[in-house]
Amino acid sequence: MKKKKNYMDFIPCCNPLYTWDENQEGIVTVHVVNKGFYNRLAQILLKKPRLSHISLDGYGSFVWKQMDGKRSVYDISLLIKDKFGKEAEPVVQRLVQYFRILYQNQFIGYVKEK
Repeated sequence: MKKKKNYMDFIPCCNPLYTWDENQEGIVTVHVVNKGFYNRLAQILLKKPRLSHISLDGYGSFVWKQMDGKRSVYDISLLIKDKFGKEAEPVVQRLVQYFRILYQNQFIGYVKEK
């Protein structure tokens, strides 16, 4: 019988292909290089930029800075509760959905499980 994996035990880490920086207000901006044939075509024909800058909101920036390859999803959820309190509720559902979106768009990966 296959053992089910607990998503809260996953340890997220930022994709090393993307650089990021933080402004004075603590907002994270992720820099994505648009590579590939179709992106290059859009850059030439439609004057699209080679580098995209994706700014995260306050919650997303806080979570992004907590992903160090050592903290699990559960650990990060506790840090969010401490920092934002009831304002961030429902923490677990929102955080899991956020990580799924980041993973689907290849902004993060998972190091291992706890």
